[in-house]
Amino acid sequence: MKTLETAIEYWFAQGAEAVGSGEAEQAFLELRGKLEAGELRAAEPDASVPLGWRVNGWVKRGILLGFRIGTMVEMGGETLQFIDRHTYPVRRFSVADGVRVVPGGVSVRTGAYVAKGVAVIPPAYINVGAYVDEGTMVDSHALVGSCAQVGRRVHLSAAAQIGGVLEPVNASPVIIEDDCLIGGNTGVYEGTVVRKRAVLAAGTVLTRGTPVYDLVKGEIYKATAEKPLVIPEGAVVVPGSRAVSKGKGAEWGLSLAAPVIVKYRDEKTELSLVLEEILR
Repeated sequence: MKTLETAIEYWFAQGAEAVGSGEAEQAFLELRGKLEAGELRAAEPDASVPLGWRVNGWVKRGILLGFRIGTMVEMGGETLQFIDRHTYPVRRFSVADGVRVVPGGVSVRTGAYVAKGVAVIPPAYINVGAYVDEGTMVDSHALVGSCAQVGRRVHLSAAAQIGGVLEPVNASPVIIEDDCLIGGNTGVYEGTVVRKRAVLAAGTVLTRGTPVYDLVKGEIYKATAEKPLVIPEGAVVVPGSRAVSKGKGAEWGLSLAAPVIVKYRDEKTELSLVLEEILR
């Protein structure tokens, strides 16, 4: 890996000089293959760092290198045509991959890891550098952005948007840990980390600028300059609002969106019953 890292860093530093180089393309193709096989990740668990996740900036630079050296080509067949960098064709699956890809408009870019037991329902999109672990469902109209990390047995409900990040290269991508339920029409962006077993009810939107109010623990969670927004393990988050207390906002009776943690899951609680009880 160190040899590959050295090659990627070298060719990325060459800028436009890397375009047309067979050696640069070979280094990129090796990186892309390892990403696709799950041997490399843009971010990976690391208990030695405060967030619990380490960003591999050189991997992101390698992905960007692929865009830089790629040339525009026509791809696809007679019924579905598109134009993209030759370095990033659509990924093709076989039965041996163990991934269920339902017909009707699913796109997975090469360089994305999709584990055995994952189901991808159309129309869904998984971008380069993303990591989707075993047993996860990527439902209809869901997006897994570039370099986003999605754990085991996660359910990304219809129209869930999991943002990715390539630049800045040292920024943490969106991370969804194991056994989470991400409800329909949710949006998780800007490096937000959703810890294990958390539930985001339909319509919840999380960004770096979103404060999350924990009614159970009496705390407010916010991102900082050094740390992204982190949703605690097992938290059940629903859309809420908070009143604007000053100026015209108060005069006009306006309120702002404010996700609220209304309870925490426990081993005896059925996930479907939790959401039914809270949203009823």
